Amino acid sequence: MNHFNSRRRFLASALTLAGQQSLPLLAGLGAAANASAADDYKALICIFLNGGNDAYNTVLACDPDSWRQYQRYRASGASPIALGASDALRLSPVTAQAGREFTLHPALGALKKMFDDGRAAIVANVGPLVQPTTATAFRNGTAVLPRELFSHNDQQSVWQSSKPEGAAYGWGGRIADMVAAGNSNNMFTCISTAENAVFVSGRTLTQYQLAPAGVTAIRPMTTTLFGAHNHPLANIITAPSNNLIAKEYAATTRRAMEAQAYLSSAMAASGSGGIPEPSLYPHPVTGVATVNPLAVQLQTVARVIAGRSSLGVRRQVFYLSLGGFDTHADQIARHGDLMARLAHALSYFDKLSGNIMGTNMREQLTMFTASDFGRTLVTNGDGTDHGWGGHHIVAGGAVRGRDIYGAFPAIGLGHEQEVGRGALLPSISVEQYGATMAKWFGLSTSQLRDVFPNIGNFSQSTLGFMS
Repeated sequence: MNHFNSRRRFLASALTLAGQQSLPLLAGLGAAANASAADDYKALICIFLNGGNDAYNTVLACDPDSWRQYQRYRASGASPIALGASDALRLSPVTAQAGREFTLHPALGALKKMFDDGRAAIVANVGPLVQPTTATAFRNGTAVLPRELFSHNDQQSVWQSSKPEGAAYGWGGRIADMVAAGNSNNMFTCISTAENAVFVSGRTLTQYQLAPAGVTAIRPMTTTLFGAHNHPLANIITAPSNNLIAKEYAATTRRAMEAQAYLSSAMAASGSGGIPEPSLYPHPVTGVATVNPLAVQLQTVARVIAGRSSLGVRRQVFYLSLGGFDTHADQIARHGDLMARLAHALSYFDKLSGNIMGTNMREQLTMFTASDFGRTLVTNGDGTDHGWGGHHIVAGGAVRGRDIYGAFPAIGLGHEQEVGRGALLPSISVEQYGATMAKWFGLSTSQLRDVFPNIGNFSQSTLGFMS
């Protein structure tokens, strides 16, 4: 009987074969990479701030002119959202911006230490762009713009993929596609500890999803029943079948179960003898110490990285998220808590990366923030509304830190980087931001053009913040 009498049957059979054969080889592949994976390893770690982070209250321009404008638009309303300028959190960037002074949100003290130590930088006014444009062109309708601006779902997708909602793959996944040949096992190249994210979906690579605290088993199939060696349900749904759909379902399930067991054994333990637990973080308003979910995700990332040799990976891309940034109301308290979580988690991983199971990996690990969009300068009375450009953080030992990259925009209304109520027209595109890290990751100029379709529209394809 000819099992390959149609393209569809051929593909289904090939997928089943891959599912049956790939995972039993994982241990051997990992062992073969043991000696080299630890020596030539890099990871990109995207921290997505879901909801649209208010950049104006993250990095503040506090020179006298900027401060007057900031207070004018944020110190009004029923519940003012203006912060005080803290001398203790003043930034002294290596590259001065004439007449400008800067400070951080009061909860970002741990980030300031990383900045001052040269392991963190600010990239100013980043956002989705198709090509350079002006506020004048935006207002008169002649600008070529990304689709569906100011929409949460679409702009999350545009940030992650250059396309609105419905995109099949993102630039993190495409970067991974380009370097995957260096991994002897690609199953764990793209990993999300949060939602199913287009950012870590490639054309050829599929993201592997973890729970924030680690591997999630398929239950109850990974348990026993009445002391039996294998749960009967596992035997039933992974059994061979002549039906192509059933065969692929069984192969996929079997692959998931084997991958779960393999990754669990490769990851470092948490706590004593493994990757240290993050400390509790104090809520900046209540003072109550509690678990930081972002730090827990970063602990899981470190546990995976510690198992890189067994997994056979030299390049990995991770996606994490922290939600709650859609601060239309109660912004001072809500945003302050989120900034405290972010700073606590960044500092925790910065310390971890200096000693992951006895190895200093700071030069090999780069964290960066992303978000739907920035927010308006003008308060709505108790919060802010959807904007466009925003300021972002890049951190790690390979970052050319203690600097602000890109011209910091003026504060106020009516200038050339403002498109309404203080929403910022980005001066740096997401693609330039991503391409800078992709180049550090090992991509060539031609590969950058493949991953970032609009990069050729900008005179400067990379920004210099990576060593």
